Amino acid sequence: MDYQSIVERAMRSVVRDILNRVADDGLPGQHHLYVTFDTRHPGVGLAKSLMRKYPDEMTIVLQHQFWGLDVDEDAFEVTLKFSGRNERLRIPLEAVTAFADPSVEFGLHFRAVEESERAGQAEEEDAGDSEAGQIVALDAFRKKKT
Repeated sequence: MDYQSIVERAMRSVVRDILNRVADDGLPGQHHLYVTFDTRHPGVGLAKSLMRKYPDEMTIVLQHQFWGLDVDEDAFEVTLKFSGRNERLRIPLEAVTAFADPSVEFGLHFRAVEESERAGQAEEEDAGDSEAGQIVALDAFRKKKT
């Protein structure tokens, strides 16, 4: 079993649930969120100027000035101000490498998933599907009575 992937998916659902609450109700009290993500990840939507400035990784802060936070199953979008200009960002949850709310000392870190790893996972899932109908005899694995 790939426990690491199972735990990572569960932690990403925590991020999604928190972002959904913020989208619905805003940030209560002194809460503020730091979201670090891989800007090279497929599906990330950034202005070209931001991509040039942050070619590998970027951290955004959701606190006082953010607008239009929309969250779906796999990604979120938010508008933030950079150098006096509003910019819309789209961030797949799979691109998130760290998530924190320093006001309550809460944080999550995710391992980066390389493109080659994603391709390997897809191949494993495809291979697993084709073996679903095979029958395996368990006699070879049972302890023999002596």
